[in-house]
Amino acid sequence: MKYMLLIYGDEHALDQTERERCYGESSELARDLAANGQFLSTAPLHATATATSVRVRGGKRQVTDGPFAETREQLGGYFLVEAEDIDEAIEIAGRIPGAKWGTVEVRPVVELAGLPLPG
Repeated sequence: MKYMLLIYGDEHALDQTERERCYGESSELARDLAANGQFLSTAPLHATATATSVRVRGGKRQVTDGPFAETREQLGGYFLVEAEDIDEAIEIAGRIPGAKWGTVEVRPVVELAGLPLPG
């Protein structure tokens, strides 16, 4: 089963050196997961200041700068993994560097038939 591991934290908690270290550790984890056949995708996100929110209300598109909601923690990136079950997905989530200073939300992915394959 596929699991989305959403990484939340204060986007200002790390300085550039710490952020680069986190990226390096995340890359190592991705290589380890790939070697075990569990890696599907990962990516960090740019800061929320670069976000744009889109809503459609009454048939009209509304575009606003910034994230949807103000929160203490922001979505900073994700891992998409293949895991046997929720316990294995939780074990992987605990290995994500962001779990040391933020929160990793583990969510099963609904796999819809008929979607195009990536690539």
